[in-house]
Amino acid sequence: MYETFYGLREKPFNVTSDPAFFFLSKRHKEAFSHLIYGINERKGILLITGEIGTGKTTLCKTLLDKLDKKIKTAFILNPNFSETQLLQLIVEDLGIIPKNKTKMSLISSLNKFLLQETSQGGNVALIIDEAQNLKANQLEQIRLLSNLETDKEKLLQIILVGQPELNQKLVLTQLRQLNQRIAIRYHILPLEKDELKEYIAYRLNVAGSNGTIEFTPEALEEIFIFSCGIPRLTNVVCDRALLSGFVKETKKISYEIIKKCVEEIR
Repeated sequence: MYETFYGLREKPFNVTSDPAFFFLSKRHKEAFSHLIYGINERKGILLITGEIGTGKTTLCKTLLDKLDKKIKTAFILNPNFSETQLLQLIVEDLGIIPKNKTKMSLISSLNKFLLQETSQGGNVALIIDEAQNLKANQLEQIRLLSNLETDKEKLLQIILVGQPELNQKLVLTQLRQLNQRIAIRYHILPLEKDELKEYIAYRLNVAGSNGTIEFTPEALEEIFIFSCGIPRLTNVVCDRALLSGFVKETKKISYEIIKKCVEEIR
């Protein structure tokens, strides 16, 4: 609606998980480095947590784009399935065709595939997003998958990505074996105040801005107060602000515009 007015190719503040708009903040850069290290060094189970809207899914999709082609991947966005269904999704996403859909057959087919990939110098990574929704028995199934290994290395690198509630599940007595096997843990924090301006400028640039859109220092301060540095909330208020600027026929996003947008959102 407002793209032409601002000279943009697309909307810069959509809340979809688009890797093209992935901003490497200090925390996201560290999280990304942890993931790459854990996968390449075959650490087995990795854990990434963060509050709602901190960019976990976008991080996952960016990781999928950047991984070496020798690394086969399976990406589970919604793990609300039975243990067998979850196994079936993993196997299908890796392009494996099992003899049948029993749990034993699925695991056997997966193990055979992992051994073949490893023998050819490859690696396999499984990413499970929204992992806080996994039930205890599903998480235990994930632990059993981590047992697929040779004498020297893990055949499957498992990345659990979820909200902080996932940590609360992992300390349950029945999951202590899984908790002990997590080799790498990282918690993504929101953007710091000095990163917010860079984040907004980065997204505007990716969307095709020629630099004529201005967020005043007071506006940026108000955005940070509202969003607490959470990217998704920042996107929501900035998108509303650009619409307001379009209506007012101004490319200068002031404190007053942001203040009104925040009030409307709340």
